[in-house]
Formats: sequence, structure tokens, C-alpha cells
Amino acid sequence: MPVVASLLLFVLAAFAEIGGAWLVWQGVREDRGWLWIGAGVIALGLYGFVATLQPDAHFGRILAAYGGVFVAGSLVWGMVADGFRPDRYDVTGALVCLVGVAVIMYAPRPG
Repeated sequence: MPVVASLLLFVLAAFAEIGGAWLVWQGVREDRGWLWIGAGVIALGLYGFVATLQPDAHFGRILAAYGGVFVAGSLVWGMVADGFRPDRYDVTGALVCLVGVAVIMYAPRPG
């Protein structure tokens, strides 16, 4: 169960961070205004709290692994929200990142 909980927290963190960054992007680059920017800033702040809920106690490990989730999640967000179509190199890179997440977070460690 700890792995499932950890994976769900990574998904929630990705939703908050990528969604927050997308809202800020929309507010600034697409001229949607301060309400969008403010919502994005709040979502980005929530991301910071979600990351602290991971069961592993090592900040560096959590953030390093989350980097891989962010890469893959960003491509998915772009597909859903903006109609982006990743090419085979995008997909390959995202898969490599997710393998890195699995190794960093879930490889058996002594003690």
C-alpha cells in the first residue's frame, strides 16, 4: 500500500504543479488575467505541501523522483489541455524518466 499511496501523491503533486504553472501561463501568455495567475500561484503553493506527504523522509529523493513524474505529466497535460501531440522521442524520454522514478523511489534498500 505505501507504493500506491506514494504514486497517488505524485499524481496529485503533478496536477497541482503542472496545473498551477499552466494557469499562470494562461494568465500571462494568453492574457486571461490576474484571476488565472492567482489561481496558479495557489495551486503551485499546494504542490509544495503535497510533496511533504510522501512516506519517504528524504527531500532530495522525493524531488528528484518527482522530476520524472513532472516530465511525463507535463506531456500528458499538454495533450489534454492544449492538443499537443508528443513524438516518439517525447514518449521515449518520458518513459526513461518514469523508469528513473521507479528506481529512485521504489528500489529495495537495506535498513
